[in-house]
Amino acid sequence: MERMTISLDETLATAFDALIAERGYRNRSEAIRDLLRAELERARGGQEEGAFCIAALSYVYNHHERELAERLTGLQHHHHDLTVSTLHAHLDHDNCLECAVLRGPSAEVRRFAEALVAERGVRHGSLNLISADVAQGGHSHGGPAYRRGGSGAHVHYRPRS
Repeated sequence: MERMTISLDETLATAFDALIAERGYRNRSEAIRDLLRAELERARGGQEEGAFCIAALSYVYNHHERELAERLTGLQHHHHDLTVSTLHAHLDHDNCLECAVLRGPSAEVRRFAEALVAERGVRHGSLNLISADVAQGGHSHGGPAYRRGGSGAHVHYRPRS
């Protein structure tokens, strides 16, 4: 681990310490590491050619909107290679919140998220994308595929730090 020293004026240091306490960090170093990771990710923006990501897409929609639920499900099935899982929650008599966990090539994940959020009746869509390095898993975790005689080989998505 590399050690760095920074100087802050008293007002900034006091405000930073208040933020650290509010968010429950144990020390300044942990907070600064998280801030740096977030800023590096924002600067990267998943725009690198051939980059991969893991992502969470959340959106609210009115389930009474004509055929919207079917269109959303159809989009997810059409992009089943990107969609890992979804969570559906009923907010009230009209509105639902869905959260989709996604992974794959960053450009494809972005296009899918933009297409889904652009559907008529979808509101408040937000994509949280985290750049990832991808490696083929040359080992097995002893899961069902392995027990059925499959190779158990799979892809690992490791968040970039």
